[in-house]
Amino acid sequence: MASSTVINGVQGALLVLALLVFLGNIMMWIIMPTDTYYDKWLPHILADTNSTFFGIQGPIMLDFTFPILFIAAVGCIYLHLGKKRTSDSNIASKKGAYKFKFLKRPMIIKGLGIVTLTELALFTMFIALDVWYFSYYVRYWFTQVPLLQMQRHEKVWQTKFDRVAIVFGLAGNVCLTFLFYPVTRGSSILPMLGLTSEGSIKYHMWLGNIAMTLFTIHGSLYITYWTLTHRLSEMLNWDQHNVSNVAGEIGLLCGLSLWMTTYPNIRRKMFELFLYTHYLYIPFIIFFILHIGIGFACIMLPGFYLFVIDRYLRFLQSRQKVRLVSARVLPCETVELNFSKGRDLNYSPTSTMFINVPSISKLQWHPFTVTSNSNLEPDRISVVIKCEGNWTKNLYDLISSPSSLTNRRLEVSVEGPYGPAATNFLRHDMLVMVSGGSGITPFISIIRELIYINSTSQSHNIPKLKLITVFKNSSHLSILDLILPISGIPSSESCTNLDLQVEAYITREKGNPKDKLQTPQTVFFRPKPSDAPIYPTLGPNSWLWLCAIISSSFIVFLVLLGVFTQYIIYPIDQNTNKLYSYPKKALMNMLFICSSIVLMATGAFMWNKKRNSSEAKQILDMEDSVTSESSFGGDERELESLPQQSVIKSINVHYGQRPDLQRILLENKGSSIGVLVSGPKKMRHDVAAICSSGLADNLHFESISFSW
Repeated sequence: MASSTVINGVQGALLVLALLVFLGNIMMWIIMPTDTYYDKWLPHILADTNSTFFGIQGPIMLDFTFPILFIAAVGCIYLHLGKKRTSDSNIASKKGAYKFKFLKRPMIIKGLGIVTLTELALFTMFIALDVWYFSYYVRYWFTQVPLLQMQRHEKVWQTKFDRVAIVFGLAGNVCLTFLFYPVTRGSSILPMLGLTSEGSIKYHMWLGNIAMTLFTIHGSLYITYWTLTHRLSEMLNWDQHNVSNVAGEIGLLCGLSLWMTTYPNIRRKMFELFLYTHYLYIPFIIFFILHIGIGFACIMLPGFYLFVIDRYLRFLQSRQKVRLVSARVLPCETVELNFSKGRDLNYSPTSTMFINVPSISKLQWHPFTVTSNSNLEPDRISVVIKCEGNWTKNLYDLISSPSSLTNRRLEVSVEGPYGPAATNFLRHDMLVMVSGGSGITPFISIIRELIYINSTSQSHNIPKLKLITVFKNSSHLSILDLILPISGIPSSESCTNLDLQVEAYITREKGNPKDKLQTPQTVFFRPKPSDAPIYPTLGPNSWLWLCAIISSSFIVFLVLLGVFTQYIIYPIDQNTNKLYSYPKKALMNMLFICSSIVLMATGAFMWNKKRNSSEAKQILDMEDSVTSESSFGGDERELESLPQQSVIKSINVHYGQRPDLQRILLENKGSSIGVLVSGPKKMRHDVAAICSSGLADNLHFESISFSW
């Protein structure tokens, strides 16, 4: 307890430090468009940071790039310490956990979906920042109108039109600055705030829509301005010492192509088109930097810098083919894939893992919920995949007909798993889990986690569990067979103490089917010796390694940039920022950033890969012996005899009806009822509406659905 108290204190201090640095960074955003910044602050900043090593780019990185990277490094240390805490800390604050529960009360807002009061308040503050940024920059640029109007020999309103057009672009840059944080899957900033990447996708969508709206207005206004002033030839201008119009136009076209495919109907019906066009973010960012210059781009650099680190680490992990050991094929066109993993790989319930099967598509990566438990199944990690599209249908056909596989091996690559830094399900008296179709998968991981806690500790009060699941037909009831793992089953006594009630609703059948339901079939694979178990990309101390990569790569970048500026740029430019080519400087900066990240991340990855090689050989030897034994059907017999009844107190199947969610949720007694929902959009909205209606004060809503 003493060590836990010390760790909590250090974590609290790190959070305060990160918050203070962030508030200072936000203050710079607020003050930047004002006269105070340009007339008083900027001259002093330039005078105090005048350097032949970084030029005018130096103070911008000091004000906007360094603080966020510092917060990311602090976040890594914070999360590493969080892994050291005992499980008691997860329930220590149960009494006060809901003191501010009104901040998490769900609301349904058209265009935004389900949001909490906290999310709405933060979103409103962001819009206020963007409006502030826009209005003050308009005011600042309008002070230059008389001089510019005389120089250009145009009407005053035309010059003002030009100034408004440029401010739309500046406001779009604010959105772009925050755009990449939600999609940085291995981020240290998101979990420090209690967020996950999969749960933050909606923020990325909000920011992306606003950014592209502002950039589209920015580009359209400039084309209109050039037409009105008879200077349409400006569209072909690539200025070496100022803003490049051609680069901006190419970047805008890339952004528009990407943006159009994010329309919900297109994304759902043509997912491959949506996926492939999203790779246009690469030329979009490159031409954006070439358009505005690397100096101003340093304002949005930190978010993209962290994203590039994460993206490269994912690339390194995805190059390794992993050991797919077995699969359970269900009659409802659903399959459970079981991979070998190292014991150092720990993850939380509701985590997700991205999977690529080259024989189906070399470019497509699809996210699936991890259903296994890293404590209950230390050598296995599992995902459940339901046929809901061409890719999943092809995968199911491959696995359900193993004779079609060469040497009974399926080549698979993975990224992840990614999930919350911690979960607090024990703080509730009862958990009500509402799912539709494949939305049941995250709840399987939660149930397995509680089975493990119940089997290892008598000091925790395990909440009662009620699973409300909706299926189209009775064949989907076979998914309930996946609640228990194939291996790592705890004692019967610990299972009996778990209070789990299942209410299954079959919507398209009127009664109990006459035919007996088929049992899941197990398929065993023969992976190559080169196929590796899934390990944490950066080892058991991954957060410390990530902190080292962020810090060291940025230092290497600064060294490369300093040498380049001192010996190449400064002799020509003399810190005027007017003589050396903007595009060359931007391209060299991008090269330095990528080189420093590749160098340091590769070194960290290879060090941990070498460390894992000895354990991989032991796992390989063990799996070979297990596979030879199970080839005679031993595991099938074990699977059929799993003590499901000892875990599930009762299973009530309701045919030809849907659940009365309001009645089910309001009838539960207890001071704290955790309501988790995973499934179709309408189901999530219905549950959120009930929890926010005020009919019961003990309902605490959480949506854990993940959708691209």
